[in-house]
Amino acid sequence: MNKPALEVTGLYKHFGSLEVLKGIDVTAEQGDVISIIGASGSGKSTLLRCINLLEIPSAGDVRLHGELIEMRTAKNGERQPANMRQVERIRSRLAMVFQGFNLWSHMTILENIIEVPIQVLKVPKKQAIAQAEALLHKVGLYEKRDAYPNHLSGGQQQRAAIARALAVEPQVMLFDEPTSALDPELVGEVLAVMRSLAEEGRTMLVVTHEMSFAREVSNKLLFLHQGRVEEQGDPKRVFANPTSERFKQFISSVY
Repeated sequence: MNKPALEVTGLYKHFGSLEVLKGIDVTAEQGDVISIIGASGSGKSTLLRCINLLEIPSAGDVRLHGELIEMRTAKNGERQPANMRQVERIRSRLAMVFQGFNLWSHMTILENIIEVPIQVLKVPKKQAIAQAEALLHKVGLYEKRDAYPNHLSGGQQQRAAIARALAVEPQVMLFDEPTSALDPELVGEVLAVMRSLAEEGRTMLVVTHEMSFAREVSNKLLFLHQGRVEEQGDPKRVFANPTSERFKQFISSVY
């Protein structure tokens, strides 16, 4: 039996006395596109950051294709990864696209894309360049391969960031509000690339405020409220017949 692409069980995260996540369960099968929506402060971005261990979960398990990310309790009582080599290996298969692009400003777009495959994955440079150029064609930026990030629009920078994420051949892609920093007229070009990735069968978890993407492109929806999953299911069903009063309020506020 095939293992889920990603499985999160009983995930908690607190910062001091502030409990941000309160027992989140998420299962992504291969090819699932899961949109995660909710008001600011509901824990959406923290969930993604805990999945790839940019934040260390206070409790709970994360599995990638059945492999448990091993954790231990340090002498100070804090939870931390038990095996950093495992974390580095798994992170290379859990690509994350941030709202702020996070491109290296001193490198060209092509250099941004080949850096991790060459330095971390030890891909030969010639092969890495060929793969990067193919990815730039995919996201419509091949002509910008020698440009620096500050010479690109926000939408172009985000498409370059998506190409960089794809360069590690990830098993799961995590998108943290990828269009929220963009001018409205640039949002569509990024969503078009994401839609094409979904059509390819990529497994994606997308924190988003784009309700049309959540409803039309994703096949699963999670609505977070105060650190808990308040509503979930097939997006078309959930949007048409929500059971949660809080979700009904949220939908009425964004439409």
